[in-house]
Amino acid sequence: MKVGTQHGDSDEILRVMAGFGVNYICSRLPSERLDERWSVDGLSRLRERIESFGLTLDVVPLPMSSNYITKAELPNIMLGRSPERDREIDDVCQMIRNTAKAGIPCLKYNMTFLGVPRTESTKGRGGAEYSTFVYDKAKQDPPLTEAGPIDADKYWERITYFLERVVPVAEEYKVKLACHPQDPGMPRGRGFRGVETVLGSVEGLKRFVSIKESAYHGLNFCQGTVAEMLQKPGQEIFDVIRYFGSRKKIFNVHFRNIRGGFLNFQETFIDDGDVDMLKAMRVYKEVGFDGMMMPDHVPKIQGDTNSYQGFAFAFGYIKALIAAVAAES
Repeated sequence: MKVGTQHGDSDEILRVMAGFGVNYICSRLPSERLDERWSVDGLSRLRERIESFGLTLDVVPLPMSSNYITKAELPNIMLGRSPERDREIDDVCQMIRNTAKAGIPCLKYNMTFLGVPRTESTKGRGGAEYSTFVYDKAKQDPPLTEAGPIDADKYWERITYFLERVVPVAEEYKVKLACHPQDPGMPRGRGFRGVETVLGSVEGLKRFVSIKESAYHGLNFCQGTVAEMLQKPGQEIFDVIRYFGSRKKIFNVHFRNIRGGFLNFQETFIDDGDVDMLKAMRVYKEVGFDGMMMPDHVPKIQGDTNSYQGFAFAFGYIKALIAAVAAES
């Protein structure tokens, strides 16, 4: 296993990461559209610039981020509008081809309407702000998103239509496609603002990875988000890691802790949540995971404007856990 970051790829950040020994990088989005930055030359220049710092470009995000649907880069894939979605999918397929030719092994993406809903943050250790979600306090106004009602069948149609067209290209060009779960999960049958969040449950993720059987179709496994789906994450998360890890469906990991569980949780410092992170790391080792472990979010520390302190703490903790489980061999 290897520690990585998705904190950015500016020269300043790359110098800091090289100093930390955080040697694997998930870059920023090259561009929201298929333009020169998504060309083979553009992606190769990005990879070479990162390599000039002694680092490895491991993952690049597709323009399918966790944004709310009106801010989505390629909205028609989720809205199901044809022929616009077919043009957007064609662009994604070309991005996959160019990524392979540029020597980059993995692309990550989201399939969401809601963005990342949260309620008011709460105070955590040392006065740090913990990102928080309490379903009963979350505003559902207006009651529907601009996409209108999205039941489970409609959501699965959008997902399946996309996967049936992009996974064969990823398989041909040997580029892994890593999808992030819905953050957070919502009640089945009730959803949130008219959206039934099918990728917000473990059962939904199991169905997702089975839609197209391929070694190149899997998950950007956000442990924090998956923990948010569970009633007792401190007990249940380990078997979820085993399920997807033993099937080689975990392509990279967002290694984050929470306190609480389904519909009521806080994102904590990595050592301040309900999940035993050393035990979790042992399970990743048990299933043979050898990919990138990265913190996706960290609590906000007063005065830490760029979250450098928060991320530095998380990087060090992850590096220590990786070293600890390696020493147990």
